[in-house]
Amino acid sequence: GDLSTGLISCTPAGAMLLVRRIHGEDLSGLNAVVIGRSNLFGKPMAQLLLNANATVTTAHSRTRDLASVARGADILVAAVGRPEMVKADWIKPGATVIDVGINRIAAPERGEGKSRLVGDVAYAEASNVAGAITPVPGGVGPMTIAMLMANTVIAAHRAAGKQPPKF
Repeated sequence: GDLSTGLISCTPAGAMLLVRRIHGEDLSGLNAVVIGRSNLFGKPMAQLLLNANATVTTAHSRTRDLASVARGADILVAAVGRPEMVKADWIKPGATVIDVGINRIAAPERGEGKSRLVGDVAYAEASNVAGAITPVPGGVGPMTIAMLMANTVIAAHRAAGKQPPKF
């Protein structure tokens, strides 16, 4: 994850900062599962985890027995776009869970026609099992914005012919 080689896609870069805060720079010996294979998030996220020496599985909606694949993860990244699809029993106890989903679902308890935001992980139950978990809203989203700012600063330094800072 050295930003000097190129600008890194903001959401995966932000997610990696969260993972590194918990596990450090070197993810050797850790199993990471990324549920989602989009070009904008899933694929670059898997690549960043691989670059940090994690053993990476890219899973998706058509993966056979997705729950058991997910249960093997020390680091589980959910980016599928299905509200609260990842349940507590999909999570290895103590695992780090990064929820990249943003789903609007009906919230009749809030009144007629009201909705609320949820992630791809069933947060309430998953938070009892995970060692660390990102909330939705307020988890990966703010990290995306922070990395957008970091990329802006890096690009400005480069344009001015100066050495950019490391983030």
